[in-house]
Amino acid sequence: MDKMADKSSEQSEASITRAGFVSLIGAPNAGKSTITNNFAGSKVSIVSPKAQTTRTIVKGIGIYDKTQIIFLDTPGIFKPKRRLDRAMVASAWGGLKDADIVVLVVDAKRGFDDETEAIVEKLNQDKIEAVLVLNKVDLIRKENLLSLSAALNQAGKFKETFMISALTGENIDDFYRYLADNLPESPWYYPEDQMSDMPLKLLAAEVVREKLFLYLRQELPYSLTVEPELWQRRDDGSVRAEMTIYVERDNQKIIVLGKGGQMIKKIGQAARRELEEMLEDRIHLFLFVKVRENWINDPARYNPWGLNFNS
Repeated sequence: MDKMADKSSEQSEASITRAGFVSLIGAPNAGKSTITNNFAGSKVSIVSPKAQTTRTIVKGIGIYDKTQIIFLDTPGIFKPKRRLDRAMVASAWGGLKDADIVVLVVDAKRGFDDETEAIVEKLNQDKIEAVLVLNKVDLIRKENLLSLSAALNQAGKFKETFMISALTGENIDDFYRYLADNLPESPWYYPEDQMSDMPLKLLAAEVVREKLFLYLRQELPYSLTVEPELWQRRDDGSVRAEMTIYVERDNQKIIVLGKGGQMIKKIGQAARRELEEMLEDRIHLFLFVKVRENWINDPARYNPWGLNFNS
């Protein structure tokens, strides 16, 4: 009888699944999107060397052992200057309310800067005990890493500290294992093969915006937005995608188009190649550039991305 009970108990434990939401917060360019993409196994969140690339919460979904982990990749937290900045920062902090585990991601090379200090103070103030992840450890000497960890743990209260490189994968498995073991017992929220809940047309718009960040000069990408106008499956199985890039001034439109339309052509080709690789579909991508003065103060530009215009 005892053997039967033990066997039943083992079978019960074997069938237990876990699932939950992990909110990644941190200063701009800390590596939150790289962690999200690494875990999802595909690009679900755009990445750029420039700060403040992520503008809304992006979900990256994956399975570790018997646990479904849903990463909430949030915009970088910084001192906002514009309405869009305020909406992005509010979105980042808003991501904590749905989280089972909060993770503070810190760029180890940049260290304990003013932006990270402000985030730690806010976590302390709200009595949120987060997990600390020091990212980009491949770029810093070990002794400096240990002193950084000590300073952060002295300033805030963290459940655990992990030292990883999301780019190379160094030590990242230990971090995933911790999350998998500490999320609540639950059925999975999404199908096993789903990597994100972002509609394909919005993902495509984000990929276009990533290429704009990549190819355009320093400040211009912050003055534009990309909106999907059409995502249509054609009879031959390919997709026709139309995107509008909104800029604030005529001279910005000239820069985005480039001489003889060469810049917009280069951006479109790069975005199309990446989308075809990601989605394993033929994509016919059409990009249009329009001037909409002061679009940053237009509530309609915020709605598709789930940002609160009144933040």
